[in-house]
Amino acid sequence: MFQDIRRLVLTYKFGIDEVMTKIQILREEFRQMHDYNPIEHVGSRLKSFESLVDKCHRKDIPLNPAAIRENIFDVAGIRVTCSFVSDIYRVRDLICGQEDLTTLRERDYIAKPKPNGYRSLHVIVQVPVFMSDRVEPVAVEVQLRTIAMDFWASLEHKIYYKYDRVIPRHLTDSLKLAADVAWTLDTSMERIHNEVKQIAGGEPSAQRKGILNPEEVLRDFWRATEAFDSPAQDLDPGD
Repeated sequence: MFQDIRRLVLTYKFGIDEVMTKIQILREEFRQMHDYNPIEHVGSRLKSFESLVDKCHRKDIPLNPAAIRENIFDVAGIRVTCSFVSDIYRVRDLICGQEDLTTLRERDYIAKPKPNGYRSLHVIVQVPVFMSDRVEPVAVEVQLRTIAMDFWASLEHKIYYKYDRVIPRHLTDSLKLAADVAWTLDTSMERIHNEVKQIAGGEPSAQRKGILNPEEVLRDFWRATEAFDSPAQDLDPGD
C-alpha cells in the first residue's frame, strides 16, 4: 500500500513537471517575442509522503491511490505570480486553453475574497502523465496571484503556523486591513499601467476615460490605510 502511494506521489511530481514546462514556454515566449511579460515568477511544491498520509488521517480518507485522487487536489501545486490582476485571468485562459489540459475546478478568491482577506485564483487542471506502463491523469493545482497578493499570503501563512492555526483576534483584524491595502495598491498600479499603455499608444488625453489622475490614485490608497491610524475596537490595551 505504501509503495503504491509513493508511486502516486511520484506521478504528481511528473504532473508538476508537465504543467511547469507549459508555463515556462509561455513565459519565455512573452519574454522573447512580446513587449510585455505578464508572468513575474513561477514556483512549485509537492506535498511530501508524510504530509499526504497525515492529511488522509485528518480527513478520514482511506490510504489508497484511488481515494487520494478522488478527495485530495493539492498534492501537486504551482504558484504563478503576475504583475497585475488582469494578467492573472489572461494567464489562466492561456493555461486552461491548452488541448491536453482539462480544467477540473476553479475558485476565484479575487472576485470573492476569503473572510480573512485572502485573494488568489485557484485552478485545478488535469494533465496526462505518460508512465512506462500506462497513462496517468494527474490533478495539479495552479494558484495565480499578483505580487502584492503573494506577499500578503506568505506572511499570513507564517503567522498562521506560528500560532498553531489559532491567530489572536487583533492580528486577524490587522491582516484583513493589510489585505485591503494590498488590493488598493493592486488596483491603483493597474490604473497607472493602463494609462501608460494608452499614452504610449498615442491616445489623446481627452479619450482616456475612467483613468484617475495621480491625486485621485493617492487619495484611494490613503483611504485604505486610514484604518491603521484609527484605534481598533478589538485590540487589547497596549497593543
